[in-house]
Amino acid sequence: MTASLRSLFGLICFTALSVGAESATPELDLSQQIQPVPEFAKFSDSEFNVWCGSMVRDDSGKCHLFYSRWPKKLGHLAWVSHSEVARAVADHPLGPYKHVEVVLPPRGQEHWDGLCTHNPTVMRFGNKYYLYYMGNTGDGKVVSGLNWSHRNKQRIGVAVADSPSGPWSRSDKPLIDTTPGFHDAQCLANPSVVAKPEGGYLMVYKAIADKGQQPFGGPVVHVVATSDAPTGPFKKHPDPVFTSPGSSFAAEDPFIWRGEDRYWAIVKDFGGNFTKVGTSLALFESRDGIDWKLSKHPLVSKVGIRWEGKEWQVLPKLERPQLWLQNGKPAVLFCAAAERADLNHSFNVAIPLIPVDSLK
Repeated sequence: MTASLRSLFGLICFTALSVGAESATPELDLSQQIQPVPEFAKFSDSEFNVWCGSMVRDDSGKCHLFYSRWPKKLGHLAWVSHSEVARAVADHPLGPYKHVEVVLPPRGQEHWDGLCTHNPTVMRFGNKYYLYYMGNTGDGKVVSGLNWSHRNKQRIGVAVADSPSGPWSRSDKPLIDTTPGFHDAQCLANPSVVAKPEGGYLMVYKAIADKGQQPFGGPVVHVVATSDAPTGPFKKHPDPVFTSPGSSFAAEDPFIWRGEDRYWAIVKDFGGNFTKVGTSLALFESRDGIDWKLSKHPLVSKVGIRWEGKEWQVLPKLERPQLWLQNGKPAVLFCAAAERADLNHSFNVAIPLIPVDSLK
């Protein structure tokens, strides 16, 4: 075979392998997977604002939704001081869900998470369940704006149980605390954790530095941390992720998971820094979980819901994305949502990413 023929043969083989690899791991486009949402997939409470929402299914098939709630009479911003993590159950991933119990109630102002628990993300690793969350304490007051005595004491914790029904064991110390001079020097929240295929665990969380104008601080970025165990200790990596030039608060609410050959993340995109369509949900990807880049199809959803048999409903809020994976594939997108401008009467919605009759 001549040199030119060998070169042509090599090019054909390389092209065939490239096409095969691309078809084996197609680019993810979650916006094209979103299905109409049935009314029963809306989980609300007449007395409580409902926020967040992370679901795990037990061996019997029961679906357990861990969510944040606080009294409507206190207003939306009381989430920072009066939220508690609760559990609801259903027989189907979309619901309807029914409240069962408060899982992480107030336990005393002297505890780091004694007055407020929020941002639940539940994971099963092995035979145990791990409930990651934000906790804080403070003066316990409801104020007209955000209670900064609580907000600036936000830390990340984890509770552990043998069953989604509990009992849950909480730690006397945060799992992730602030580090002076680091991106999280002021406070931190929004934990998301995944098991690494080679062993160990990967966390991404929201970090707020103390360089901006107080009491807000900032900038607000995200930090990657790794550990050999789901309960830590976690090592913080130095470079922030999900950043955008010129923005001091580009994103929040990360949810991460591991696909066949890479990590994926859905984040809330403030102002369309990444999707270019205004505030929305954006998709990122990473080969190693440390270095993240915007996905080829970055838009997951605009801020709204397409209900079954109805027109698209624009909402003031659709955030805190969390996925339930069926056989390792994204199947249901859980989001916190609000229909009113004052954000009171908020709810959680389970958005199917595959046809409803395919959810089992």
